[in-house]
Amino acid sequence: MTNEIKIVIGSWGSYTACNDRALGSGWLCLNNYSDWNQIAAALKKQGFDLNGIDAELFVQDIDGLPSGGENCDYISPKELFETLKESGILHSEHLYTVLCAYLEVRSFREFTERVEKFGNNWDDDIYIYENYDWEDYGKELFENSDRHLDDDLTDYFDFEAYGKSFGLSCAEEYSGGIIEIL
Repeated sequence: MTNEIKIVIGSWGSYTACNDRALGSGWLCLNNYSDWNQIAAALKKQGFDLNGIDAELFVQDIDGLPSGGENCDYISPKELFETLKESGILHSEHLYTVLCAYLEVRSFREFTERVEKFGNNWDDDIYIYENYDWEDYGKELFENSDRHLDDDLTDYFDFEAYGKSFGLSCAEEYSGGIIEIL
């Protein structure tokens, strides 16, 4: 499964105290848990005192999601898990692909707001054009419009500029192509 999202959970109390848990938990694959209580139980097995020194948790490290330079220290691990679970990403390759593209151009906070507003339909009106550049995107838009060019003129039309111009309001380039967020 390529949509595995793994995190290391840290505790501000243990971090400050420089105790055995200062470096955080072991890697936890979020796809393996159905609710937060199971994650809390896994942390307790690793020696976390969730009602004491380890009550205030943070995401210490994350693997499987682009961070876009976002500081994960201030994302609650519980909020992260609950948001990913509600969005359907933990068990859908398609939604995972959409999220990875989305996080390259938007923040996790914006993603959370979409999930709060739309639930597991958060990806409605988000379209991925994998392996597209602006020229491919422009051609696609032009071909889907009611406009037509004679075959001998298509080589002279700037589809790249057309795609960028149309995309100013809703499309952005990410590492795998173009993402359209309407």
